[in-house]
Amino acid sequence: MAKSNKRQSSQKKKGKKKDPLTNVRNRPLRDMTAEALRRYFKDLNGHSPGDLYGLVLGEVEAPLFETVMEHTQGNQSRAAEILGINRATLRKKLKNYYLLD
Repeated sequence: MAKSNKRQSSQKKKGKKKDPLTNVRNRPLRDMTAEALRRYFKDLNGHSPGDLYGLVLGEVEAPLFETVMEHTQGNQSRAAEILGINRATLRKKLKNYYLLD
């Protein structure tokens, strides 16, 4: 009976799936950003990138503001405080990304 239990528990361990997000959760955002940029340059295949700074800001700022606004339940003053920016700047950015009602 004891051998049977050991076999079952070892089979359970083998069948256990790894969480695909574990690697992502344990990596700094900085590293993931650098990796994404390297892929971006590689995928250009020698073509010249245009307005990379604007592209990156747009890709990062929009979800940043959206998530912070969700976190603060729409409280712009609190969101601006969390982001370390002026409330007027936040409102301008929210309008730019169509996140303001």
